[in-house]
Amino acid sequence: MFAAAAAMADAPMVAESDPQAAALGYKADSSKVDNGKFPKHAADQHCGNCALFQGKASDASGGCPLFAGKSVSAKGWCSAYNKKA
Repeated sequence: MFAAAAAMADAPMVAESDPQAAALGYKADSSKVDNGKFPKHAADQHCGNCALFQGKASDASGGCPLFAGKSVSAKGWCSAYNKKA
């Protein structure tokens, strides 16, 4: 597990222009989400507290299974957001 975590730490950040990211409305900064396009977005939602986020709560970025081999910003958001239990 430590090797996988270390590999993700070195993974490039997903670009907002990446086709998968654009399709999901990914923004590296949750405060920049267009709430007109994504009315379910709320100010307290961000990758760091999403069930899909593979980093620790204190990490600035981490992996996400939606963006294989890339990291997402903990402050980011996409339409697949699912609050951690």
